[in-house]
Amino acid sequence: MLAVLAAAPSVLAPLTRPVLGVYGMPLSWGDMAGFVTGVVCVWLTARANIWNFPVGIANSAILGLVFFEQRLFADASLQVVFILLSVQGLLAWLEQGQASESAPVRRSSGRELGLLALSVVVVMPGLCWLLGRLNGSAPLVDALVASLSLAAQWLLNRRMLETWGFWIVVDLISIPLYISRDLPLIAGLYVIFLGLCCQGFLRWRLLVPAKTWSAA
Repeated sequence: MLAVLAAAPSVLAPLTRPVLGVYGMPLSWGDMAGFVTGVVCVWLTARANIWNFPVGIANSAILGLVFFEQRLFADASLQVVFILLSVQGLLAWLEQGQASESAPVRRSSGRELGLLALSVVVVMPGLCWLLGRLNGSAPLVDALVASLSLAAQWLLNRRMLETWGFWIVVDLISIPLYISRDLPLIAGLYVIFLGLCCQGFLRWRLLVPAKTWSAA
């Protein structure tokens, strides 16, 4: 096992080796593949298309390999969690007959959102500690983004409208974070994500049954 871990970085090196530069920022095949699959995943999600899950799994796998090669083991481990959650979401949408883009969207109850917010508060300190131990550059912010993303994915798996509120908050935090790290292209990616999330909220809102709104 140790031999495999030791050999992995050299095998994965081509994934993170810069192949071109944009505005002085080196880009690797992994960066570009992560960019494309990320945009496609959010676009499909905004359309309530079930293929967002397979594309999201591919995106997490690519990012996980990139993070692992760079020895960012906490970030790589989070991608494994997102893969597992995406598989669970894919199966849930299939089992509940929600494969169609026009399938109804649910709204979360106040109790569900309260428990979810509590879970973010509970999970965040542990992630912050872990990222700090692994010399993360901004463990507190990274832990907050990861915790909110996990909550957003949980809501997405249940096809709940409020997933977009969490994703929008993640984007609003991530944009200045990446700007502060001199990563303008990544910040620009999250600007694109923000626009797609707003589009997704508006589209999903139309899929909420009218009786749900009247009961609120």
